[in-house]
Amino acid sequence: METKKKHLSTIANDVVRQCAKNLDNTVDSFIEEFEREWKPEMGGYSRKLVEFCCSKALAVVCRTLDEKISDGSFSRFTFDMMLAWELPSSADEESYTECVAKEAEEKKISRVTSIHDDIPLFYSDLMPLLVDEEPSAGEDAFVWLGTLVPLVVDMVNGRFTFDTLTAPTGNRLHFPAYDKYLKEIHKCIKHLQKQDTPSGIEFVDDEFILHVEGTASSQRVVRHIGGTSWPGRLTLTNYALYFEASGVMSYEDSLKLDLSKDMEQNVKPVATEFPEMTSSTRRDHWLALVKEIILLHQFLSKFNVESPLEAWEMHARTILGILRLHAARELLRISPPEPKSFFIFALLDELPKGDFVLEKLAASLKEVTSGHPCSASSILRNLNAPPPCVPCLEQQKISDGNEIVQPENLASLESAINQTREIAKEVGMAKATAEGLKEEGISEKWVGLAISALLLWMVAKMLRARRNRIPEKYNKIVIRTGSDQTTMESIVSAQQGLKSIHETMQQTNIAILKIWSILVSKAPKHTNTVMTVMTCSAIVLLLIPFKFILMSFSLYGFVMTSKLGKYMQSEQGNRHKRMHICLHAQRLVLTEWLLLARAVI
Repeated sequence: METKKKHLSTIANDVVRQCAKNLDNTVDSFIEEFEREWKPEMGGYSRKLVEFCCSKALAVVCRTLDEKISDGSFSRFTFDMMLAWELPSSADEESYTECVAKEAEEKKISRVTSIHDDIPLFYSDLMPLLVDEEPSAGEDAFVWLGTLVPLVVDMVNGRFTFDTLTAPTGNRLHFPAYDKYLKEIHKCIKHLQKQDTPSGIEFVDDEFILHVEGTASSQRVVRHIGGTSWPGRLTLTNYALYFEASGVMSYEDSLKLDLSKDMEQNVKPVATEFPEMTSSTRRDHWLALVKEIILLHQFLSKFNVESPLEAWEMHARTILGILRLHAARELLRISPPEPKSFFIFALLDELPKGDFVLEKLAASLKEVTSGHPCSASSILRNLNAPPPCVPCLEQQKISDGNEIVQPENLASLESAINQTREIAKEVGMAKATAEGLKEEGISEKWVGLAISALLLWMVAKMLRARRNRIPEKYNKIVIRTGSDQTTMESIVSAQQGLKSIHETMQQTNIAILKIWSILVSKAPKHTNTVMTVMTCSAIVLLLIPFKFILMSFSLYGFVMTSKLGKYMQSEQGNRHKRMHICLHAQRLVLTEWLLLARAVI
């Protein structure tokens, strides 16, 4: 049994020993080989040693990836790698142990003071349930592992993926969640392998099915052509979108929409419906997948990626990103994650300076060894995902797996990604501030408050008029009558026009006098009623958002104009008519009895 290296942490010693075991080597020979390449000015001896050992071991492990994921050894081994990368030295481990002890003590004290606070009854997703008390991995370690094994995450969008996955668990990745995540990716690959090829279609060598809906075990998909609707099966690959209308016994021949060609000249609409009761999640998911495939081919065309190996490597990375999205949707079912966090091109298409990162990505493709066991294309091949393809079988660039996967020139790509992410954070904060100011605008939230304040101000003015005894001060009102002209003179001078104007003025004066009498409490009973109604209305507007009040009025108007409302109104009207007839009959009978009584007397 080999002795532990004192300068390494416990988990780092275990990982280095496991790496040596996978390579049928010894730890000492591992260290000797590393020290021949390591230079003191590089710094970080312990971490560089862990990186060296992990890259060597993964080149061997990835050759039997399908078997390793199935038995769970791959997830345990790679998770320990992340822990060892975070705490490579014994000094880091001691510092971490002290911090954990201090945090545990603080939690113990806070638990005594508020033992029942913030206990959720239900979890919205599966992720919070996959948390244990064991050490967890952070963002940097997760992204570093992605540079070695792009199955877990891609280095371009690694930090965005980590933020999405760990949002329910405090931005820390626990082993149960990580293990479930990898197994869901593996399950998704096996599920897509079982899908049938669209009818009447022969796939190209490197075409791979990415998503299927409309089958007996999935939700319906309907395509609208003119005035007719056709349910069927919709299949997405890394080259095209296929729709097969449902026949009597099988599917009809597929309709193909090629996504690899320039679609700017194609203006013919394709109407496809994804029936849902409550939201448009399925439609948005399909649109995001199609957009990513289109952007992939635009990237290959824009940067003239002509090498089959380089093109297939980007295809493989895009396919793995879609598989990761499928796995994350299984973990976060109630609140589905945003697709662009798992995609390369859709994310960079929206980020500021995303085109700059795409240029660096295109340059880095020339340095990627597609035949390496840990490259994206090799991972798909080792998982038996796509059918054998010509680019994958080329032997001239296939390596023996002894070199480190992450070349030095990836530093420029990583720097561009980090710079873009920081700019995106600043833009996001600015947008959030702008949205906050917009939401606090008068037009949206202050309508009800403004009307409520106006009503309360009017009530205050009415009370002030009553206190100042305005009704007693203005006790007489002088109303000027019409002119003293004769009838004939009035007829001559447009009697009808003057009469209408006179009546209008009379009605206006009467209305003004009524309002004035209410405002100055000339009629106390009516004034009290108006003030009560206005006060209650102000309280309602303060407590209930104005949009709900508008919605209730709209609903009331809809109900009253519907057949049910008209029926209720007719029934109420008939009831009033019947009551009126009964009262009239009772009066007639009573009158007859009175007349008869008088006659008798």
